[in-house]
Amino acid sequence: MKLRQRLLLTSGCPNPLHYMGIYPSIDRKANFRLSPCNATTLRMASRRLTQLYDAALEPCGLRVTQLAILSELAHWSADPPTLAELADSLAIDRSSLGHNLRPLEREGLVVLGMSAVDGRRRHIALTSKGKAKWREGVRLWRVAQERFEHVFGRSEAAALRTTLLGIAHHERLASLKD
Repeated sequence: MKLRQRLLLTSGCPNPLHYMGIYPSIDRKANFRLSPCNATTLRMASRRLTQLYDAALEPCGLRVTQLAILSELAHWSADPPTLAELADSLAIDRSSLGHNLRPLEREGLVVLGMSAVDGRRRHIALTSKGKAKWREGVRLWRVAQERFEHVFGRSEAAALRTTLLGIAHHERLASLKD
């Protein structure tokens, strides 16, 4: 039975996670309220997954947010993106991206350079040290990825990623106006 079906069938239960084989610790509240807010529920899930992935990445000194940036840059290796292009591909605003890039730049994992065509445009690229750190991070990331897919289900995880990407890049959800 798919996760969505299980949740729908158990939504009247004080804790529908029990039917999925997920049991919260004894010291936590046994009953939780299903929030009617999509953003709140999504942020709760995001924090939980961030904890899982950050724990897996701890040996290499990266956080999952930093690995996401390095991974995106690895895909642009032949033609480094501008800051605006990178921000758009990660669905993050430029000031938050800049905040996340500073430690990576300080560690020598990325380098910012001016465009040869337009001096107002800054491109960002992985350094050789950044590529090595990215490869190390991906090996550790796989541990968290496998754990999540083992607990949540491989096909459910794939469907979840598809849905979340659709939300992340849906232009009509960026504003209250059409």
